[in-house]
Amino acid sequence: MTHSAGGLGHTTDSASRIFSSLRSCWGAFQEWRQRGRLGDELCSLSDRALMDIGMTRGEIEYVVSSRSFDREERGPPVRRLS
Repeated sequence: MTHSAGGLGHTTDSASRIFSSLRSCWGAFQEWRQRGRLGDELCSLSDRALMDIGMTRGEIEYVVSSRSFDREERGPPVRRLS
């Protein structure tokens, strides 16, 4: 039985792609868990503590679901006075 070098290269490329996909999935899973922990921590803060960091309880889900929360990127929060 003989094996060609081309077949081995193809196998190595496939393994590399599989490993890369697994690493990508693991990274996404870790990020999802980190966002969950962030949401839990923010929900545990009082309304006053949230106000101190410039956030309302209604913004928690947005912050947790966003990959970045850069105020310069989206501008300052708009608050309406009642």
